Amino acid sequence: MGTITNLTRMWMTRSRKPFVFTNEFDPQLPFEACENLGLYVHIPFCRSICNFCPYCKVTYSKDLCSRYLDALLKEIHMTGEQTDTKKRVTSLYFGGGSPALAAERLPEIIEAVRQHFIISEGIGVELHPEDVTVPLLQKLKNAGVTKISIGIQSFQKKYQTLLGRRSIDLPAMHGALKAVAFETVSMDFIFALPNQTFADLKTDIDTAFHHGANHIAIYPFIDFTFTTSSLKAMKKKEKYRLLNKITGYCLEQGYTRTSIWTFSSEKNARYSSMTRDNFLGFGCSATTLLQEQFKINTFSVEAYCSRIDRRQLPTSLTLRFSLRQRMVYYLFWTAYSTQINEADFERFFRTPLKRMYGFELTLARLLGFIKKEGPLYHMTLKGAFYYHYYENFYTLAYIDKMWGIMRKEAFPSHIEL
Repeated sequence: MGTITNLTRMWMTRSRKPFVFTNEFDPQLPFEACENLGLYVHIPFCRSICNFCPYCKVTYSKDLCSRYLDALLKEIHMTGEQTDTKKRVTSLYFGGGSPALAAERLPEIIEAVRQHFIISEGIGVELHPEDVTVPLLQKLKNAGVTKISIGIQSFQKKYQTLLGRRSIDLPAMHGALKAVAFETVSMDFIFALPNQTFADLKTDIDTAFHHGANHIAIYPFIDFTFTTSSLKAMKKKEKYRLLNKITGYCLEQGYTRTSIWTFSSEKNARYSSMTRDNFLGFGCSATTLLQEQFKINTFSVEAYCSRIDRRQLPTSLTLRFSLRQRMVYYLFWTAYSTQINEADFERFFRTPLKRMYGFELTLARLLGFIKKEGPLYHMTLKGAFYYHYYENFYTLAYIDKMWGIMRKEAFPSHIEL
């Protein structure tokens, strides 16, 4: 896995230099001139810990959660006060963990964000199925939330048991979604679980769209080394066939593919906190991507609160991009949307895409991975699978290693990827 990602990195960056993360960081973040800037807030608390989940989370404690949210508000103000005027941003997303455990204070957090930023494309919140109730949904809507994403994982009893999840009260959830409307109601599912079939996923997809969803996300199961899950990932050929069947079925139903793993039944239904040119992250484990740097906050809730109490940003590691490294990062995550706009690339980097990666684009077209229409490079079904396949290598070679270390060390001195 490391060999494939290392060779790709060296070829695309035209350098043997790895991605080098250090504990040096800027106390003043240069985000004021950034365009297409998104915001993300991480709430790490869960009622119970799912053994397959790789994200930064801790078991909920009322006192610790309250202390954490106090620190979170301070971090938002510390960063927001770095500009004299309100900065326009695309969106605000809350992830976790289970942000609903902090529902009483989400309006307070949103108001703090709005003191410094103008949100133009809405606010999204991730929810556990058990949190989809009329009172909570109404509270979110009153606070300005326009999008929700429900972590279903599967409606199938056999996979709920496999994943350690409880059964979902589908009529109650559907009733709550009918009572309180949102611009986007997304439901998340995991595919490529052991012995999972197209029929299983088709049932999940149909159930979602018939019970309140206008958007779905079907993410592949990835076997992270640091989780306690005993599940094994599906083999490549089976995964390839399954992904193609899922995609074909959704397109046949008239759903719009909005990214590699997402489909919507309505034109304006979208939910993604990743496809942004730049973003600011608040909370433990949250990441920030700017023009020339990528930074990640500490994974430790205690260390996070202590740093904020000392009026210091909770940055654990920072990567200073070379120009080519930033281009590779931009292309990799922009491709997640299944298309790349050469005009957007030139506007961001002030140089033509073809000048930097003309050979690679030609090769991708010859291999049938992409097709070109005007300024847009569209990913084909074949290209989408191989993007997904490479993303798995990327995740295990880079994210798995970094998160594995940061779960053990609050502030590592140095990581090379």
